[in-house]
Amino acid sequence: MTKRAVIVVDIQNEYFPPTGKLPLQGVQEAAANAAKVIAHARDLGETVIHVRHEFPDPEAPFFATGTDAVEIHPAVKPLEGEQVITKNYPNSFRETVLKESLEKLGVTDVVVIGSMSHMCIDATSRAAVDYGYNTTVVHDACATLDLEFNGVVVPAAQVHAAFMSALAFLYGTVSTTEEFLAS
Repeated sequence: MTKRAVIVVDIQNEYFPPTGKLPLQGVQEAAANAAKVIAHARDLGETVIHVRHEFPDPEAPFFATGTDAVEIHPAVKPLEGEQVITKNYPNSFRETVLKESLEKLGVTDVVVIGSMSHMCIDATSRAAVDYGYNTTVVHDACATLDLEFNGVVVPAAQVHAAFMSALAFLYGTVSTTEEFLAS
């Protein structure tokens, strides 16, 4: 029998304009879709685990300890009793209790949503598959930003598409919120 958990990765104030230092393209829409996925999981009695990024150095340029920026955005606020895990690396499993928590709950399937598509969503999704979890990424409940490489600016929509296509190629299911809710 399968048991599913939703992993909500880094939907934090740091990514939201006007005060966040790393505003993402489409972050409001992605957070609204994430809220739908979370509500669906709660309605089904599934586990929702929130992960938030924080750098231990209070002088960090972003995600600094003790700032409002590291707080989970109100659009996806955890309910009392939902686990919140703090991480210091892009991979939500690295040096956290995420794997142990999923194992204790008997979880076999994970749904990954959040920020940033090219970094923490990618790293967490790949790790989940490597640990043997059936993994789904709800891509329109994720957001990213423009990236630059070697003098070339890659628009956020292309960054997002490239990473989602790579995940869909071998790492799991990539769906829209609408598709996910209908399944």
